Amino acid sequence: MRVIEIRCLRGPNVWSVRRTKLVVMKLDLEEFEELPTNKIDGFYDRLKSALPGLYDHFCSEGHAGGFFERVKDGTWMGHVIEHIALELQTLAGMDCGYGRTRGTGTYGVYHVVIEYREERAGVYAAESAVALALALAFRQPFNIENTVEKLKSIYEEDRLGPSTQSIVSACEEKGIPYLRLNDDSYVQLGYGSLQKRIEATTTSLTSNIAVEIAGDKNRTKQVLSLAGIRVPAGEVIAAEHELMAALSELKFPLVIKPLDGNQGKGVTTNITSTEAAVNAFARAKAYSDDVIVEEYIEGMDYRLLVVDGKLVAAARRTPACVTGDGESTIRELINIVNSDPRRGDGHQNILTRIVVDNAVRSHLNSQGLSLDSVPLPGKQVMISTAANLSKGGTSEDVTDELHPDLARMAERIAKIVGLDICGIDLIAKDINQPVAASGAAVVEVNASPGFRMHLFPSSGKARNVGQHVADMLFPEPASARIPIIAVTGTNGKTTTSRIVAHLFRQTGACVGYTTTDGIYVDGQLIETGDCTGPESAKMILRDPTVDVAVLETARGGLLRSGLAFDKCNVGIVTNVAADHLGLNDIHTLEQMTNVKAVIAEAVKKDGYAILNADNDPSYGIRERLKCKTALFSMDPDNERIFEHTRNGGLACVYDNEKIKIIDGNEIIDVESVERVPATFGGKCHFMIENILGAVLAAYVEHVDVNSIAEGLRTFRISDDSTPGRLNHFHFRDFDFMIDYAHNPHGMSALGQYIETLPATSKLGIITGVGDRRDEDIEEMGKVAAGIFDEIIIRLDEDLRGRRHQDMINLIKKGIKRVNPICKIKIIKDELQAINFAIRHFKPGQLIVLMTDKVRNSISLVRGFKELEDQTVNYEQLATDFI
Repeated sequence: MRVIEIRCLRGPNVWSVRRTKLVVMKLDLEEFEELPTNKIDGFYDRLKSALPGLYDHFCSEGHAGGFFERVKDGTWMGHVIEHIALELQTLAGMDCGYGRTRGTGTYGVYHVVIEYREERAGVYAAESAVALALALAFRQPFNIENTVEKLKSIYEEDRLGPSTQSIVSACEEKGIPYLRLNDDSYVQLGYGSLQKRIEATTTSLTSNIAVEIAGDKNRTKQVLSLAGIRVPAGEVIAAEHELMAALSELKFPLVIKPLDGNQGKGVTTNITSTEAAVNAFARAKAYSDDVIVEEYIEGMDYRLLVVDGKLVAAARRTPACVTGDGESTIRELINIVNSDPRRGDGHQNILTRIVVDNAVRSHLNSQGLSLDSVPLPGKQVMISTAANLSKGGTSEDVTDELHPDLARMAERIAKIVGLDICGIDLIAKDINQPVAASGAAVVEVNASPGFRMHLFPSSGKARNVGQHVADMLFPEPASARIPIIAVTGTNGKTTTSRIVAHLFRQTGACVGYTTTDGIYVDGQLIETGDCTGPESAKMILRDPTVDVAVLETARGGLLRSGLAFDKCNVGIVTNVAADHLGLNDIHTLEQMTNVKAVIAEAVKKDGYAILNADNDPSYGIRERLKCKTALFSMDPDNERIFEHTRNGGLACVYDNEKIKIIDGNEIIDVESVERVPATFGGKCHFMIENILGAVLAAYVEHVDVNSIAEGLRTFRISDDSTPGRLNHFHFRDFDFMIDYAHNPHGMSALGQYIETLPATSKLGIITGVGDRRDEDIEEMGKVAAGIFDEIIIRLDEDLRGRRHQDMINLIKKGIKRVNPICKIKIIKDELQAINFAIRHFKPGQLIVLMTDKVRNSISLVRGFKELEDQTVNYEQLATDFI
């Protein structure tokens, strides 16, 4: 048994539109294809003993113990590995319940699909599941506990912290999507120009000046003191001789802390001697060049949280402590406290384990104690001076106990400092009393305060403070989603995407769009290359200038990673034909349709899937959709259109040389094709087809029909605006055309247009794609033979595993089947093929190059065209350019 491939899906995908985080492991069972679990002696008992939690996996039986029944009766190892991987993650605190195991079409090879919470953890769980299954099959040892601990460690390292996660989760509840922008806590909420960003609990609304003030503890005290807020008296010092001077001015007890510290690092409280002060000064200097020495305020430690000017939570914080039993040492008592299952490392659990470090030892020493001391029964020993949860402290929610005067003071402080999210550290004797009677003093103000103490208090009511942040960032009915129009299909994707983008630009919107030849923002090309995958789409969705996203979406990226977005407003499926079959375990047209359908299935409920009523696979997708559907057709008498519009549906058709929208009973003339340059006077039917889908996309997103018509009139097909799409070059004595057509379906559509063009003869420069099936490559030859009088067969640089001669033979075989007397020439290099065709043109000839190296070919042909007026023969020109 071996793992062939593991990939991670990060968005709606062919396995599930709703479950967007999936690991897909391609697994070759090898000898285990003949060994279901009931044929492996003792496997059932060993699995049940190793992972008893699998009893809760219902599997297809629909009840507890169902999976074990399947194992006992006999199931295949891929299915077992699926469940093991899910259970390992659950044991590590990542509840994952979705899994699938399906054959790939190759004997013994399966796709094992499992849900994950964090990507690295999902991959590790999948790999570990294979190793554990093999160990159980061959009676070998396997340390499950170590595997689970490793998974916990990965989860803790990779997941968002509790504060950031609470905001993200609250936004998701509001239907707001998010993109993680780094491996830490930098997160984008929403898409494009409607986005907001957070880093932990700092937001894109947070004032930089306010952060500067809060980060300088002395400046904070000055600002608050000027506003009449009580703060501890103190000084800022940088050297030990300054400490001695401060001690002569201030009275014990004191607090010494770093000027710009956080999380209680380097803080020492209740200092009562010069020696303790010197030691505390040294600890604080380890975190900051400048140190604060201030009076110690008697009372309890509280954290007040203000969001958007309103107090939303208050917590009483208690430093880490242990209580003696008369027998155990302090070290043993700490171990007992740390054994609480609620405690973990870092932010792993509700509470953090107490870590014994030099600060702990020093604090114990200041109390005349050590780790080996045995406290009396009931004696409480403070382990740390800082009440922070990160130091092992605990918290109790006291929001409902806080006197309204203190709440108003907290809200006032947030406004004085200028923070949208403000954590206020308060010392008070009695928070049930008004400000003066409570003895309250503010010791710190925190920008980007932690939320864990409010989300998961040790006692008291949990407060969903992340919801308050989400409501501040996106108050109702504010939207966080820009319109997303996703375009897929076998052919026509790029041109349709370009037309849609152009139509939306008529509204004045900044449009970002992705295509096979690059990424564009507001009409500017920002990245070249095939940009039809999820990473290119994310670039558009991350851009804060983009008002509308038009995303060409190809099958490759969708299969590798899923979609880059959770939902789209419009999903266009131009057509589905037999291309790319045999790749990525997609062998049939039905399977390919399932891939393309993901776009339509990802359309939000009140959005539109736009389908081609003339293409059976595209039209058939409508049956699985929950969103609205709009249809387009080149045939105004198409019965599918009649049925759809009779029921109040929306459609766009080509009728009597016009593009028309049918909206229920209303028929809207959009524009005559003669006035739409991209249709070449109505001769190019596949271009009209692309336009119909694009028009619907704009119409359902409320683009005015007049603006749509103006967009159609101003959209031009050229080597600049649509490289590789019907790029015509008119020479004096012949014509040259470059197109991206790369499959039989696309070439057939192109052939219909070529048939309308006058020419004395037609020469095609064609190739096949090496990773396609033999019959697909042969079919390219057949289609070409029906279009061209002469054919030059060229070859791509990357034959994708094919041999040169095999490719040539397949194309020639297809040509000869249709036109046995067709003139064929083999020129392997594409630029040399262009060279030859131009040097040997025939007067009135049309030369058509089909290529995916569009820019290189355009550059060469442009060069010939620019020099045509010079008195140089074509043979010399070719020599100069090659």
